[in-house]
Amino acid sequence: MCGLAGFLNLNGGFHGDSARNAAVAMASALRHRGPDDDGVWLDEQAGIVLSHRRLAILDLSPEGRQPMVSTCGRYAIAFNGEIYNHADIRRELEIPPSPQPSPARGEGEIRWRGHSDTETMLAAIARWGVEAALQRFVGMFAFALWDRQERALHLARDRFGEKPLYYGRMGNAFLFGSELKALQKHPAWRGEIDRNVLALYMRHNHVPAPYSIYKGINQLPPGTLLTLGAETWGEAVPRPYWSARRMAESGIAQPFAGSEGEAVETLDGLLREAIQGQMMADVPLGAFLSGGVDSSLVVALMQAQSRRPVKTFTIGFSEAQYNEAEYAKAVARHLGTEHTELYVTADQAREIIPRLSEIYDEPFADSSQIPTLLVAQLARRYVTVSLSGDGGDELFGGYNRYLWADAIWRKLRWLPKMGRHALGSVLTALPPHAWDNLFQFAPPGVRQRTPGDKLHKLAEILAADSPEQVYLNLVSHWKQPSAVVLGSREPLTLLTDPAQRAVLPEFIQRMMLLDAVSYLPGDILTKVDRAAMSVSLETRTPFLDHRVAEFAWSLPLAMKIHQGQGKWPLRQVLYRYVPQNLIERPKMGFGVPIGAWLRGPLINWAEDLLDETRLRDEGYFDPAPIRRKWQEHLSGRRNWQYCLWNVLMFQEWLARQRKGLKARLPL
Repeated sequence: MCGLAGFLNLNGGFHGDSARNAAVAMASALRHRGPDDDGVWLDEQAGIVLSHRRLAILDLSPEGRQPMVSTCGRYAIAFNGEIYNHADIRRELEIPPSPQPSPARGEGEIRWRGHSDTETMLAAIARWGVEAALQRFVGMFAFALWDRQERALHLARDRFGEKPLYYGRMGNAFLFGSELKALQKHPAWRGEIDRNVLALYMRHNHVPAPYSIYKGINQLPPGTLLTLGAETWGEAVPRPYWSARRMAESGIAQPFAGSEGEAVETLDGLLREAIQGQMMADVPLGAFLSGGVDSSLVVALMQAQSRRPVKTFTIGFSEAQYNEAEYAKAVARHLGTEHTELYVTADQAREIIPRLSEIYDEPFADSSQIPTLLVAQLARRYVTVSLSGDGGDELFGGYNRYLWADAIWRKLRWLPKMGRHALGSVLTALPPHAWDNLFQFAPPGVRQRTPGDKLHKLAEILAADSPEQVYLNLVSHWKQPSAVVLGSREPLTLLTDPAQRAVLPEFIQRMMLLDAVSYLPGDILTKVDRAAMSVSLETRTPFLDHRVAEFAWSLPLAMKIHQGQGKWPLRQVLYRYVPQNLIERPKMGFGVPIGAWLRGPLINWAEDLLDETRLRDEGYFDPAPIRRKWQEHLSGRRNWQYCLWNVLMFQEWLARQRKGLKARLPL
C-alpha cells in the first residue's frame, strides 16, 4: 500500500531538475500513505515523471522500491495496492514462453531481482500486455505505467475501486495521483470548485466517480484503464476491462445450479482462498472486528488458517445504541483471537473532526468516518495491515432497505398516485420525534429504533413513481440539491442515467448493483482508505475478491435473502465457526450520535459554519433552506443530521482550502 503521483508534459520534454522537484513535492504530500521510502523516475525527453511513497508490505528490501523499471527496460511503474495472486503469476511466467517469443513483449527467461508483487506486475505486462495482465490480477490496485516504446501512459484502477486515482489536465501538464493533495503541489495547479459536482455531493454525501470537486480533474472509475498516447492526448477516455454490471447480468443469466448446501460449501472455499491470499504480508497483520456477520466471518476464516492468534481490533462507545464492542469481544473470545478494544469518549471522537477535511481531501460526509479513523488509529499501534468485512452487504443483500423498500413498493404500487401522496402527507404530518414518542407506548414487538425517521422515509417511497425513484430517494440526503447549491446543474450519474442501468429482473438486485457501483466505492471504500492511510495502515477486503463477487451474483436471490433475512449463505458459513447466538441481533450501523452532538457540544462550531451571512458571502449555498433545517434540528422537531453534516463538512473543507490558498499566494 503506497501513494503515487506524477505528470506528463503534453508539449514533450522538460528540464529534469524542475520536474524532479515538482515530483518530490507531489509525493511528499502523500507521505502518510508511504512513510517507509520514496522515489522518482523520469524521462526528460519524453516529458514523463513518476513519483512514489512506499509503505513496505512485501519484499521489504531495496528490491521492492518504486518507481520500478521492468527487466526488459520497456516499462516503468508507480503502483499502489497489492496483487494477492502474484506468486501464482510468477510460477506461470517462469514457464518458458512460446517458441517464437516477441521481443516487443519482452518475452524470455525471467530473472527475478526480489519477491515484490510490483516486479511480478511488470513481468506480466511485459509478457502479455497491459489489458491481458489486468484480467489476471487478483487484488486492489491503482497504477501509472509508462511504455517507453509506445510513448504511452496507462492509468488503471482495480475492479471495485478499493484504491483511488485522480487525473486531469492543468495547462500543458497531465497530472495524476492517489489523492488530490498531491496534484495540488504541481506548479500548474489551478483548482476551481465545480458547483455541479457540489450538487452531487449534497445528494450522496460523497463525490462519485468519475467526478472530483474540482473542474477538469476526474477520478478514474473502478475497473477501467485510461491510455494516453502521442495521438490521443485530447481524446483519451477510460475504458472498462471489467464491469460489475456485466458480472451481475452474467451471474443472473447463468445461475448456480447446485443445492443450498453446495452453495455454502463453495462459498466457504472461495472465501478461505481469498482470505489466505490477503493474509500475505511481511509485516504484522490483523483485522477489524465489530461482532457482526461480515467482520466475524473474515476473522473466523483468518483464525482457521493461522497458527497463532489473529490480532483483532474494536472501538467501543458509552452510548449503547452505537456500541458493538461487547459483541465483538464475545466473538473474539470464542475464536481465541488476540483482541484489543478501546472505549472512546464523545470528547475524544469529536477531537477528530477538525482533521477530517485534510484526511478526505475533498468534501466527504459519512459521519462513520469518525469511528473508522479511531479504529484505524488503534490497529496501527499493533499492525501494518488489517482486513475488513466491507462488501458483504452489497453482494449478499445485507442492508435493511433492500427488504423493506422492496416489500413496501410491492404492496403499495397498486395505489393510485394521488392516494400514495395523501398517505405520505398523513405520515409527515407529525414530525419524527412525535412518532418516536408515540411508539414508546407500542407493544415491545412493534417498537423500532428511530420509528419517526422510518415513517418519513416510507412517505418518500409513497411519493415515488418507480422503483428506481424509491432507491434514489432512500440514498439521497438533499433531495433537490441544485436548489441549494447556487448556479448548479446536477450531472447524470450511474444512479440517474437510464442509459447506464442494468436490466435486472428484481428490484432488490437493482438496488444491490447500484450500491456496488456507487455507494460502495464512493462512500464505504473511500471512507476506509483515507482513514486507514492517514495513519499508514493498509486495509484489505476479502469479499471484494472478484471471484467471490462473481459467485455471489450467480446465487439465486432466494439463496441470499432467506425468510426475510439477508446474507443467508454468509451466515451459514459463519455458523460453522461461531455459534449463532453470538451473531444474531438487529443490524447496527457503525456510527456516532452526530444529531445529538449538533444540538449539544458541537452547536457553536456548527453555528459558526452555518452562519447566514457567511453562507451568503461565500456564495455556494442558498442560506434559507440550510438555516431552516438547522433551526428545525435544534428544536428537535426533525433530525436533519445527514443533510447538515453534508453542509458542515463542505464548509470545513472550504475553510481549509482557502487557508491553504492564502499560504501559497505571494506576499
